[in-house]
This record gives sequence, C-alpha cells and structure tokens, in this order.
Amino acid sequence: MQRLGKNRGGYHGEVIAIEHVLRDTLALAHARGWSIESLRTANDRELPVLRRRPRESRGWSPRLYVSAGIHGDEPAGPLAARRLVETDPFPPNAFVWLCPCLNPSGFPRNTRESAEGVDLNRDYRHLRTPEVQAHVGWLQKQPMFDLTICLHEDWEAAGFYVYELNPAAQPSLAPAIVEAVRDVCPIDLSPEIDGRPAHQGIICPIIDPAVRPEWPEALYLVQHKTRLSYTMETPSDYDLTVRVTALEVAVRSAVQGLHLAPPEGTTGNDPTPPP
Repeated sequence: MQRLGKNRGGYHGEVIAIEHVLRDTLALAHARGWSIESLRTANDRELPVLRRRPRESRGWSPRLYVSAGIHGDEPAGPLAARRLVETDPFPPNAFVWLCPCLNPSGFPRNTRESAEGVDLNRDYRHLRTPEVQAHVGWLQKQPMFDLTICLHEDWEAAGFYVYELNPAAQPSLAPAIVEAVRDVCPIDLSPEIDGRPAHQGIICPIIDPAVRPEWPEALYLVQHKTRLSYTMETPSDYDLTVRVTALEVAVRSAVQGLHLAPPEGTTGNDPTPPP
C-alpha cells in the first residue's frame, strides 16, 4: 500500500460534494429508522444530527456518540459516517448519536476552516462561532455518553493513529483499535506524532484544560459529556477508500470493545439528560 504523494504543504487529495453525501446519509438513516434532527445555526447553516435507539433491550444500554466533518479538508469522516449508518456496527442495545458533518461550509472550499476562515475544532472553550454554539447548545441537552468518537484525518501522517482521552483510567480500547485498523491501513509508528509522544500509533496526552486557551471538540466532550473519548486520525495521503474503511473499522472495534463489559461508572439505561 503506497502513499499517493499528493499532499505538499496541505491536503491535495480527493474532494467530496458534501451536500450529496449528507443527502445520501439522511436517506439511509430514514430508511433504517434513525431519527433526524437539524440544528440551525445563527449564520443560517444546518448541522444534521442522527439518533438511533436500541434495536433490542437487554441489560446495559451504552450511549455512544460519533462526530465527523469538523474540518472541510478531511472527506473520509463524512463518508465513514454514511457507511456507519449503512452497516450499523453498533451494539443492538446501544443508543447512538451521530453528527455526520459539523463544518458544511468548509467542504466546498476544501479547507480545514469554515467559510469564515475559522478552525471550528479550536472553538469549544469560548464558543465564538455559530456552528459550535449550535452544536454545544444541542450537546448540553443530551445525556452523558459512555463513549465519544471523533473522526478525523491528518494530511501529514505516515499512517493511522488515535488520541485517547481517558481521565478515569478505564480499560483502554486503543490497542485493539490499532490492531483492527492494521489489517486495512498502515499505522503511524513514529515516536512523536503531531508534536506529542506516541507509542504504536496511540497518543495519550496529558492535558490541563484550565490552561489550554483553545479547546477541540474532544476536550469539551471529556470535560462535560463523557469520561472516555477517542479521536481517530487516518493518513490522508493514502487512497480515500482506505481511509474510509480505516475509520469504519476503528469505530467498529471501539464500540465492540466497550460492549464487552460496562465500564465502571457508566451511565446506565436512562437516555434522558439530568434536569
């Protein structure tokens, strides 16, 4: 499996028509019984949110959250979200919330930032942008999640890697995620990735949110909505089909690992948020 060699100073790979991808995703969700909500932003954009209730009721019902498309030059995320709706790898007794595209204005420009030139994934502390305001407003109405997953790409990466935020020191899902992805995509084995120490494609950053001036979505989630969060990063200098498959496999591994046993301190069966 060879790198394409297209990314020189930024992402120069395949692009997607996000409106068509989202239309297909929503059609699949509707056909498969997901509920569909649209978050209207103050700058008149729509952020779709999909929710799948448990297919069966037995014992513990994990609450799973997946997001994609917060960077407009990372097309594998929304495509993987569409495939997740189609293949439904989630445990049948799980509640699932899926945000398939958090930055719809970035994809037509093929830029990391929104149409206004703002990296939305750095706005989850100060909430200055209409998109993040709408997203956080929605998140605040949701229950706590047992697991959150953010789908990303990295145009500089030599292979797949994963960020783990696990402040409660729950059993790590990261090694199993990496091993599952290894069969479909190269793993970045660099000792340092994105300026942080890494081991076998896994980054476990030590973060003090109080002193970090800008928060990504994953940091907001682990501060307010979960105690276990994974950011999946595919290497965007490989073929797009490889990257989409890598994200799908990573999500499948994560949710199956969580499904094996309820982590200590999980949130139980009640899907309603606290008052």
